[in-house]
Amino acid sequence: MSTGTGIRIEQLRVGYGAQPVIDGLSLEIERGAFFTLLGPSGCGKTTLLRCIAGFVTASGGHIRFGERDVTALPPHQRDIGMVFQDYALFPDKTVFDNVAYGLRARRQDAATITRKVGEALERVGLGALASRQPAALSGGQRQRVALARALVIQPQVLLMDEPLSNLDAKLRLQVRETIAELQAEAGITTVFVTHDQDEALALSHRIGVMHQGRLAQVGTPAQIYREPASGYVADFVGAANLLPVDLPMAVAGGAIARVAVAGRSALARAATALPAGPAMLMARPEDIGLAPDREATADTLPGRIQRRQYLGDKTSYRVQLENGLALQVDRHGANHDAHQAGDAVALRLDPATTRVLPA
Repeated sequence: MSTGTGIRIEQLRVGYGAQPVIDGLSLEIERGAFFTLLGPSGCGKTTLLRCIAGFVTASGGHIRFGERDVTALPPHQRDIGMVFQDYALFPDKTVFDNVAYGLRARRQDAATITRKVGEALERVGLGALASRQPAALSGGQRQRVALARALVIQPQVLLMDEPLSNLDAKLRLQVRETIAELQAEAGITTVFVTHDQDEALALSHRIGVMHQGRLAQVGTPAQIYREPASGYVADFVGAANLLPVDLPMAVAGGAIARVAVAGRSALARAATALPAGPAMLMARPEDIGLAPDREATADTLPGRIQRRQYLGDKTSYRVQLENGLALQVDRHGANHDAHQAGDAVALRLDPATTRVLPA
C-alpha cells in the first residue's frame, strides 16, 4: 500500500545567473510510483531532483507534495529521504548511528529508535553490521546503509541521485534489486536520477527522458522504448538504427507509411502526424529481419555484412546498405550465427515495430 504522496511540478524555472537550466517544466508523479529522470550529464536531471529536495531554489513555478506547496520550504521540512551518489555517511559514526540520525533529529525515544534501526538494517541485509564504521564496509554495503537511513524515517518522498554509479557491475545489480524490492514494499513515491538506460528500464513505473532542461518524453518503460517521440529519445534509450528517409506524402500519427530509404522503399508506422518530406526512420536491432540475398523481395533492403560479433545468446551484425549507411542487426534463437562477414543479405523492416519520426 502506498505511503508516499504524489508530486506535481508546475512551470518550474531554475537558473544560474542569466542561464536557465530548467525553463517552464511541468510534471506529475503518481503517489507510490517509481519515477526515473533519465538523461546525459548536463541535461538538468540532478538540478530538478535537488530542486524537489529543496537544495536548489526555484526562480519560478511550484512544487507540490499532494496538496502541500513545498516550493519555498527548506529540505528538513519537506519530509523527504535522500540517497546520494557518494553515500554521504558520517565517517565517525557507526552503521547504527548513521541510520538512527534522522530518528534522533525527530526526537524519537531510544526504544523506538533501536527497534526501527534494527528493522531497517535487516531489510537491507545488514543487521549483523550495526556496530561497524563506514570505512570497514564495501561500496555496496555503504549504499545499503544510506538506503536504510533514508527509509527508516518513513518519508513521503524518496529521492535518489545516481545511487548506483559508484558500484561495480555485480554490486550494481544486487543493490538495484534491493532498491526495487524495498520501494515496492514501502510504496514510497520515489524519484530516481540516472544516466543508465538499463537501470531506468528495469526499475521504473514511468520514465522522464530529459534534454536541455526539458522533458523530451514521459511514459512507461515500454512506451519510451517502443514508441519514442523523437530520434533523441530513440537513440538514448536502447540501441537504435536511425536512418534519413523521405515521406512522399503526409501521414497521420499511428498510420503505416511507405518511405523511401537508401534508394528503396519500406513500410513503417508514423510516431506522430508528419508532413511530406524528410523524416527519420527508427529500427531496433532486434526487430530487423536478416536473410540470404536470394530471399530478397520488393520490401527488403539489400546489404552486405561488414562485421559479426558472436555474443552467446545472440549474434550482432553490422550490415552496410547500398548507399553506404550501416545498420546494427541482432539475431537471437536457433542459427543466429549463421551469417558470415562478407555475405550479401536482405534486411526486412517490420512495420509493427519500425517507426517514422520527425527529421
